[in-house]
Amino acid sequence: MAPVEKGLAGAGLLAPVAVRKDGDHLPLPRQANLFRRQGVELSRQTMGDWMRACADLVSPLYELMKQRVLGSKAVQTDDTPVPVLDPALPRTRAGRIWTDVGDDGHPYTVYDYTPNRSRDRPEAFLQEFRGFLQADAYSGYDHFYEDEWRGIVEVAGWAHGRRKFFEAQSSDWMRSTVMLAYLRLLYDVEREARDRKLDPAARRALRPEKAKPILEDIRAYLEREPPQVLPKSPEGQAIAYALSNWKALVRDGDDGDLEIDNNGAERSLRGVAVGRKNWMFYGSDHGGRTAAVLTRLIATCKRLHIDPFAYLRDLFPRLRDHPQNRLAELLPDPWKAGLPSSVSI
Repeated sequence: MAPVEKGLAGAGLLAPVAVRKDGDHLPLPRQANLFRRQGVELSRQTMGDWMRACADLVSPLYELMKQRVLGSKAVQTDDTPVPVLDPALPRTRAGRIWTDVGDDGHPYTVYDYTPNRSRDRPEAFLQEFRGFLQADAYSGYDHFYEDEWRGIVEVAGWAHGRRKFFEAQSSDWMRSTVMLAYLRLLYDVEREARDRKLDPAARRALRPEKAKPILEDIRAYLEREPPQVLPKSPEGQAIAYALSNWKALVRDGDDGDLEIDNNGAERSLRGVAVGRKNWMFYGSDHGGRTAAVLTRLIATCKRLHIDPFAYLRDLFPRLRDHPQNRLAELLPDPWKAGLPSSVSI
């Protein structure tokens, strides 16, 4: 660990390799080719060792970032599968990348890797959270809402429900199109709130006036249609999803701080989806953890309009000797606030 840190902090290669890999989704073999063209010989194994060393180096910041996210009034969460090599299998297996997105007052995005989709991960991450949790209908979250002592309130998102109706168009075009038209009207209300730059209180006042009549029409339509469709058909399942999650789907109408959908979390996973097409798979569970650790910092930098390369280039050499009781100074937003006004990022 120490030789890696000492040798590369001066060489200035840790930050560009990390940002290219987990920010720009450029696999290490391609980076090796780019370095070779520039007259620098670096193997993918060497760069892989660097990434693991970087992840270990910045790991102390994770708990601080987690606490920032858990301080949010509302947290958006989601997960996506990632292929992982397993020496015990002749093929890759599915690991999982999880994302938790803090609200505007706690602008951090935290990623975790787990070898499977068990509910152990959300249980471990959210055990201290009290507030609104906006997620898809994954059953691993259900026990949070059932145990009132936890203080976690379910918020669903219309984007997930809309996707079900969109996919049902191939089997029931008419009914699906009617629902998609209703949902467009609902999203028009949210667009108006954004265009007018309404604060949460004003958005809370707008929704009963303009969104509530649309929701009443949607509910009436959904309750009227089930006898006309097969329960197991795509349209029947889309209707059943909306009705069974109705209370959570309309919860944003009572609170202007809540979003209409979980798109913040889904957007935070787009980089993982792009990366999957480039690096194809993680080499091991440890590689998945390394990627998650570094992506936390890079994604939060992007959210805060910070150049992740400038941040990591400054962070890596400072972390080794920085006092533990002042570690929060190195988080992205305090770091940005401490920059001289003449420095551009």
